[in-house]
Amino acid sequence: MTGKANTRLEHLFFFGRPFSPLYSFLMAQRSNLYDKGLFRQHKLEVPIISVGNLVLGGTGKTPLVYYIARLLQKHNRKPAILSRGYKGSATNTINVVSNITNILLDAAEAGDEPRLLAEKLAGIPVITGKKRFTTGRFAIDTFGADTLILDDGFQHIALKRDLDLVLFSARELLGSGRVLPGGELREPLSALKRASAFIISGINMGQDSNVKKFIDLLGKLYPEKPIFNGTYQPAKMLFKMHNGRNDAISQADAGNMRLFGFCGIARPESFKTTLETSGLNLTGFKAYEDHHAYSAENIRDLLHKAKISGADGLVTTEKDLVKLRHIFPQEFPLLVQPVQLILGEEFDRFLLSSLKN
Repeated sequence: MTGKANTRLEHLFFFGRPFSPLYSFLMAQRSNLYDKGLFRQHKLEVPIISVGNLVLGGTGKTPLVYYIARLLQKHNRKPAILSRGYKGSATNTINVVSNITNILLDAAEAGDEPRLLAEKLAGIPVITGKKRFTTGRFAIDTFGADTLILDDGFQHIALKRDLDLVLFSARELLGSGRVLPGGELREPLSALKRASAFIISGINMGQDSNVKKFIDLLGKLYPEKPIFNGTYQPAKMLFKMHNGRNDAISQADAGNMRLFGFCGIARPESFKTTLETSGLNLTGFKAYEDHHAYSAENIRDLLHKAKISGADGLVTTEKDLVKLRHIFPQEFPLLVQPVQLILGEEFDRFLLSSLKN
């Protein structure tokens, strides 16, 4: 996060701490009412996989959604992705970001992550809307979806799911361990009883001892639930926009350039670390808030910073590119470093066998 965002959160958590027990109690009661059937859970006739988290901020939900969608597609299933469309301006009950053949909404309308998933997942529908039962029903009836993936779905208990995957960042784990509004947790730790499995993402960032203790804790609390480790690897080929051309460029060639990095994601420091460890030569770095909407002034400022730092180009994330593609000036090179989530065959077998069962 940026310094300003961190300061605002620190103030929120400080003044909100007295209210954490009340919010925690209310969230626990909400979950219990669904468990007891007093709040209705809707069911659809196809398997539903939820990807979510307990902690505020980026834990790698979008890379995991992408990974699962590709895995299902490879095994001849027809998945569809259902997202709330956070920060997207499209407010219809059903917003089709992409259908089987075309992308229909831009990042401002769809939200950053749905647009990115639509660009990366050809042939897989991406739909936004507040009520996932409604968008799920539409995906089944309109596109013949046989599996639904809920992006950021852990707290969306109204739709019954077959798999509840909960992610934790190896860098943040449980944060302060306090529940909103006094800390980073969306719900109390007891909510994890709803999970089917846990995934610790970004485990290659040097947090081994803390991660081991956390895995031991999860194992003691929920011994029946599997725990998987995910690592992030920068793709070997980058994307380059320059003078009206869209080219692929190797890590080696990108490493010969001086680059000014920037991004607007939840964990900007992790992206900066990825760039540095992949061998790129950074002359500077600028972090914006997550879901930042880039203005012409932002771009002028980035270009100025890059040029005075001696950079030959700028480098950013795929998520940021979806908002910059049509507004970034082509006379200065813009590189994009894709980052992929790596999960082992054990996770693949777990997910596919769970759907069969």
